[in-house]
Amino acid sequence: MTRDTGSGTSLSGSYSARLSLGLQLKAHRLAKHKSLADFVAAGFGSTGKIRRIEGGKSPVRVPDVLAMCELYGVDETTKNQLVTLARHTTDHGWWEPYGDALQSWFASYIAVESAARVIRTWDPAVIHGLLQTPAYQRAVFETYPGATAQYTEEQVRLRSDRQRAAFDRTPPLEIQVVVDEGVLHRLVGGKKVMAEQVDHLVKLSQQAHVDVRFLPWSAGAHVAMNGAFMIIEFEERLAPDTVYLETHAGGRYVEDEKMTDDYRRMFNAIQAQSTPIQEYTP
Repeated sequence: MTRDTGSGTSLSGSYSARLSLGLQLKAHRLAKHKSLADFVAAGFGSTGKIRRIEGGKSPVRVPDVLAMCELYGVDETTKNQLVTLARHTTDHGWWEPYGDALQSWFASYIAVESAARVIRTWDPAVIHGLLQTPAYQRAVFETYPGATAQYTEEQVRLRSDRQRAAFDRTPPLEIQVVVDEGVLHRLVGGKKVMAEQVDHLVKLSQQAHVDVRFLPWSAGAHVAMNGAFMIIEFEERLAPDTVYLETHAGGRYVEDEKMTDDYRRMFNAIQAQSTPIQEYTP
Protein backbone atom coordinates (compact mmCIF):
# COMPACT_ATOMS: atom_id res chain seq x y z
CA MET A 1 0.00 0.00 0.00
CA THR A 2 1.17 3.53 -0.73
CA ARG A 3 0.09 6.92 0.56
CA ASP A 4 0.66 10.01 -1.55
CA THR A 5 0.92 13.28 0.39
CA GLY A 6 1.28 15.54 -2.61
CA SER A 7 -2.34 16.69 -2.23
CA GLY A 8 -1.50 18.59 0.93
CA THR A 9 -2.20 16.23 3.82
CA SER A 10 -0.85 17.85 7.00
CA LEU A 11 0.08 15.97 10.16
CA SER A 12 0.00 18.52 12.96
CA GLY A 13 0.55 17.61 16.59
CA SER A 14 2.53 14.72 18.00
CA TYR A 15 2.61 12.15 15.22
CA SER A 16 4.53 9.63 17.28
CA ALA A 17 1.96 9.76 20.11
CA ARG A 18 -0.89 9.30 17.64
CA LEU A 19 0.76 6.34 15.96
CA SER A 20 1.61 4.66 19.25
CA LEU A 21 -1.83 5.21 20.75
CA GLY A 22 -3.63 4.07 17.61
CA LEU A 23 -1.62 0.87 17.27
CA GLN A 24 -2.01 -0.01 20.94
CA LEU A 25 -5.75 0.57 20.88
CA LYS A 26 -6.06 -1.56 17.76
CA ALA A 27 -4.04 -4.33 19.42
CA HIS A 28 -6.36 -4.29 22.45
CA ARG A 29 -9.44 -4.35 20.18
CA LEU A 30 -8.18 -7.34 18.21
CA ALA A 31 -7.08 -9.15 21.39
CA LYS A 32 -10.69 -8.95 22.61
CA HIS A 33 -11.98 -10.02 19.17
CA LYS A 34 -13.91 -6.77 18.81
CA SER A 35 -14.85 -5.58 15.33
CA LEU A 36 -15.37 -2.03 14.12
CA ALA A 37 -19.09 -2.80 14.21
CA ASP A 38 -18.84 -3.57 17.94
CA PHE A 39 -17.28 -0.15 18.47
CA VAL A 40 -20.17 1.55 16.62
CA ALA A 41 -22.82 -0.60 18.34
CA ALA A 42 -21.50 0.53 21.72
CA GLY A 43 -22.33 4.10 20.72
CA PHE A 44 -18.75 5.42 20.66
CA GLY A 45 -18.73 6.69 17.07
CA SER A 46 -18.44 5.66 13.42
CA THR A 47 -16.13 3.16 11.75
CA GLY A 48 -14.39 6.13 10.13
CA LYS A 49 -13.64 7.57 13.56
CA ILE A 50 -11.96 4.44 14.90
CA ARG A 51 -10.01 4.01 11.65
CA ARG A 52 -8.66 7.54 12.08
CA ILE A 53 -7.76 6.85 15.71
CA GLU A 54 -6.09 3.51 15.01
CA GLY A 55 -4.25 4.96 12.01
CA GLY A 56 -2.82 7.90 13.96
CA LYS A 57 -4.64 10.35 11.70
CA SER A 58 -6.05 12.76 14.27
CA PRO A 59 -5.83 13.91 17.91
CA VAL A 60 -7.70 11.65 20.32
CA ARG A 61 -10.03 12.82 23.10
CA VAL A 62 -9.47 11.36 26.57
CA PRO A 63 -13.18 10.39 26.92
CA ASP A 64 -12.89 8.32 23.73
CA VAL A 65 -9.85 6.49 25.09
CA LEU A 66 -11.63 5.80 28.38
CA ALA A 67 -14.67 4.46 26.53
CA MET A 68 -12.52 2.20 24.36
CA CYS A 69 -10.59 0.94 27.37
CA GLU A 70 -13.89 0.02 29.04
CA LEU A 71 -15.11 -1.77 25.91
CA TYR A 72 -11.83 -3.69 25.60
CA GLY A 73 -11.51 -4.50 29.30
CA VAL A 74 -8.12 -2.78 29.67
CA ASP A 75 -6.50 -2.84 33.13
CA GLU A 76 -6.04 0.35 35.16
CA THR A 77 -2.29 0.73 34.63
CA THR A 78 -2.56 0.35 30.86
CA LYS A 79 -5.56 2.69 30.77
CA ASN A 80 -3.57 5.42 32.52
CA GLN A 81 -0.72 5.00 30.03
CA LEU A 82 -3.12 5.29 27.08
CA VAL A 83 -4.76 8.37 28.56
CA THR A 84 -1.35 10.02 28.93
CA LEU A 85 -0.61 9.26 25.28
CA ALA A 86 -3.98 10.73 24.28
CA ARG A 87 -3.11 14.01 25.95
CA HIS A 88 0.11 14.16 23.90
CA THR A 89 -1.75 13.71 20.60
CA THR A 90 -2.67 17.39 20.74
CA ASP A 91 0.93 18.56 21.20
CA HIS A 92 2.28 20.79 18.43
CA GLY A 93 5.39 19.97 16.45
CA TRP A 94 8.41 22.32 16.47
CA TRP A 95 7.89 22.93 12.74
CA GLU A 96 4.36 24.35 12.93
CA PRO A 97 5.35 28.02 13.52
CA TYR A 98 6.89 28.02 10.03
CA GLY A 99 3.35 28.02 8.62
CA ASP A 100 3.18 28.74 4.89
CA ALA A 101 6.96 28.58 4.56
CA LEU A 102 6.64 24.82 4.91
CA GLN A 103 4.66 22.97 2.25
CA SER A 104 2.00 20.78 3.84
CA TRP A 105 3.25 17.55 2.24
CA PHE A 106 6.73 18.20 3.64
CA ALA A 107 5.27 19.05 7.05
CA SER A 108 3.82 15.54 6.95
CA TYR A 109 7.25 14.10 6.24
CA ILE A 110 8.89 16.07 9.08
CA ALA A 111 6.27 14.70 11.48
CA VAL A 112 7.20 11.18 10.37
CA GLU A 113 10.93 11.95 10.62
CA SER A 114 10.40 13.27 14.15
CA ALA A 115 8.90 9.92 15.13
CA ALA A 116 11.58 7.80 13.42
CA ARG A 117 14.24 5.78 15.19
CA VAL A 118 16.42 4.97 12.15
CA ILE A 119 16.60 6.35 8.61
CA ARG A 120 18.46 4.58 5.82
CA THR A 121 18.71 6.63 2.66
CA TRP A 122 20.09 6.32 -0.86
CA ASP A 123 20.79 9.71 -2.47
CA PRO A 124 22.01 9.70 -6.09
CA ALA A 125 21.66 13.45 -6.72
CA VAL A 126 22.01 15.54 -3.55
CA ILE A 127 23.33 15.38 0.02
CA HIS A 128 20.56 14.41 2.44
CA GLY A 129 18.97 17.44 4.10
CA LEU A 130 19.88 16.34 7.61
CA LEU A 131 23.57 16.37 6.67
CA GLN A 132 23.79 19.57 4.61
CA THR A 133 25.85 22.59 5.66
CA PRO A 134 24.15 26.01 5.55
CA ALA A 135 26.23 27.06 2.53
CA TYR A 136 25.25 23.91 0.64
CA GLN A 137 21.61 24.51 1.56
CA ARG A 138 21.68 28.06 0.24
CA ALA A 139 23.18 26.91 -3.04
CA VAL A 140 20.37 24.34 -3.39
CA PHE A 141 17.48 26.61 -2.42
CA GLU A 142 18.70 29.43 -4.66
CA THR A 143 18.04 27.19 -7.68
CA TYR A 144 14.31 26.95 -6.88
CA PRO A 145 12.07 28.84 -9.38
CA GLY A 146 11.23 32.29 -8.02
CA ALA A 147 13.41 31.87 -4.91
CA THR A 148 14.11 35.14 -3.09
CA ALA A 149 16.81 35.86 -0.52
CA GLN A 150 14.12 35.85 2.20
CA TYR A 151 12.78 32.49 1.06
CA THR A 152 16.26 30.97 0.97
CA GLU A 153 17.18 32.15 4.46
CA GLU A 154 13.86 30.94 5.87
CA GLN A 155 14.44 27.49 4.39
CA VAL A 156 17.99 27.41 5.80
CA ARG A 157 16.64 28.24 9.28
CA LEU A 158 14.00 25.53 8.92
CA ARG A 159 16.58 22.95 7.87
CA SER A 160 18.88 23.89 10.76
CA ASP A 161 16.00 23.44 13.22
CA ARG A 162 15.21 20.12 11.59
CA GLN A 163 18.80 18.95 12.06
CA ARG A 164 18.80 19.96 15.72
CA ALA A 165 15.48 18.20 16.32
CA ALA A 166 16.86 14.98 14.80
CA PHE A 167 20.26 14.87 16.46
CA ASP A 168 19.81 16.71 19.76
CA ARG A 169 17.09 14.40 21.03
CA THR A 170 17.79 11.43 23.31
CA PRO A 171 18.58 9.05 21.80
CA PRO A 172 19.49 10.88 18.58
CA LEU A 173 18.11 9.76 15.24
CA GLU A 174 20.28 7.07 13.69
CA ILE A 175 20.95 7.75 10.02
CA GLN A 176 22.72 5.57 7.47
CA VAL A 177 23.44 7.31 4.19
CA VAL A 178 24.79 6.12 0.87
CA VAL A 179 25.38 8.83 -1.74
CA ASP A 180 26.48 8.37 -5.31
CA GLU A 181 30.07 9.48 -5.89
CA GLY A 182 28.77 11.98 -8.44
CA VAL A 183 27.01 13.87 -5.62
CA LEU A 184 30.40 14.56 -4.05
CA HIS A 185 31.93 15.73 -7.33
CA ARG A 186 29.07 18.08 -8.25
CA LEU A 187 30.18 21.62 -7.33
CA VAL A 188 27.06 22.78 -5.52
CA GLY A 189 27.98 26.31 -4.46
CA GLY A 190 31.54 25.90 -5.77
CA LYS A 191 34.72 24.14 -4.69
CA LYS A 192 34.95 25.80 -1.27
CA VAL A 193 31.36 24.95 -0.35
CA MET A 194 31.80 21.33 -1.44
CA ALA A 195 35.08 20.95 0.43
CA GLU A 196 33.33 22.22 3.57
CA GLN A 197 30.40 19.88 2.94
CA VAL A 198 32.57 16.79 2.55
CA ASP A 199 34.52 17.72 5.68
CA HIS A 200 31.20 18.05 7.51
CA LEU A 201 30.16 14.55 6.37
CA VAL A 202 33.46 13.12 7.61
CA LYS A 203 33.00 14.75 11.03
CA LEU A 204 29.39 13.58 11.30
CA SER A 205 30.45 10.02 10.50
CA GLN A 206 32.64 10.01 13.57
CA GLN A 207 29.46 9.94 15.66
CA ALA A 208 28.02 6.55 16.55
CA HIS A 209 24.55 7.38 15.21
CA VAL A 210 25.69 8.61 11.77
CA ASP A 211 27.15 6.51 8.96
CA VAL A 212 27.91 8.15 5.60
CA ARG A 213 29.25 6.17 2.66
CA PHE A 214 29.55 6.78 -1.07
CA LEU A 215 28.97 4.43 -3.96
CA PRO A 216 32.01 4.75 -6.26
CA TRP A 217 31.63 5.05 -10.01
CA SER A 218 33.73 1.90 -10.26
CA ALA A 219 30.75 -0.04 -8.85
CA GLY A 220 29.17 0.22 -12.29
CA ALA A 221 25.55 -0.87 -12.68
CA HIS A 222 23.71 -1.46 -9.41
CA VAL A 223 20.26 -2.31 -8.05
CA ALA A 224 19.29 1.25 -7.04
CA MET A 225 19.66 3.03 -10.37
CA ASN A 226 15.94 3.90 -10.54
CA GLY A 227 16.24 6.75 -8.04
CA ALA A 228 16.43 7.94 -4.46
CA PHE A 229 14.57 6.29 -1.61
CA MET A 230 14.46 6.32 2.16
CA ILE A 231 13.64 3.54 4.61
CA ILE A 232 12.13 4.86 7.84
CA GLU A 233 12.12 2.65 10.92
CA PHE A 234 10.19 3.30 14.11
CA GLU A 235 10.15 1.83 17.59
CA GLU A 236 8.70 -1.66 17.45
CA ARG A 237 5.27 -0.75 18.84
CA LEU A 238 5.01 2.65 17.21
CA ALA A 239 4.54 1.86 13.52
CA PRO A 240 5.73 -0.57 10.84
CA ASP A 241 8.78 0.34 8.78
CA THR A 242 7.95 2.35 5.67
CA VAL A 243 9.64 3.61 2.52
CA TYR A 244 9.52 7.28 1.57
CA LEU A 245 9.85 8.44 -2.03
CA GLU A 246 10.05 12.17 -2.73
CA THR A 247 9.60 14.37 -5.79
CA HIS A 248 9.29 18.13 -6.14
CA ALA A 249 5.49 17.71 -6.15
CA GLY A 250 5.17 15.68 -2.96
CA GLY A 251 6.05 12.55 -1.05
CA ARG A 252 4.82 8.98 -1.23
CA TYR A 253 4.90 6.38 1.54
CA VAL A 254 5.21 2.71 0.63
CA GLU A 255 3.82 0.66 3.51
CA ASP A 256 3.52 -2.75 1.87
CA GLU A 257 5.73 -5.14 3.83
CA LYS A 258 7.00 -7.01 0.77
CA MET A 259 7.93 -3.81 -1.05
CA THR A 260 9.62 -2.46 2.07
CA ASP A 261 11.68 -5.65 2.26
CA ASP A 262 12.63 -5.22 -1.41
CA TYR A 263 13.89 -1.69 -0.74
CA ARG A 264 15.77 -2.92 2.32
CA ARG A 265 17.54 -5.53 0.20
CA MET A 266 18.44 -2.84 -2.34
CA PHE A 267 19.88 -0.62 0.37
CA ASN A 268 21.88 -3.47 1.86
CA ALA A 269 23.29 -4.26 -1.58
CA ILE A 270 24.51 -0.73 -2.35
CA GLN A 271 25.72 -0.27 1.20
CA ALA A 272 27.87 -3.39 0.79
CA GLN A 273 29.34 -1.93 -2.43
CA SER A 274 29.96 1.49 -0.92
CA THR A 275 33.02 3.09 0.67
CA PRO A 276 33.25 5.07 3.96
CA ILE A 277 33.19 8.82 3.37
CA GLN A 278 36.54 9.10 5.16
CA GLU A 279 38.17 7.42 2.14
CA TYR A 280 36.79 9.88 -0.43
CA THR A 281 39.33 11.90 -2.39
CA PRO A 282 38.15 14.64 -4.81
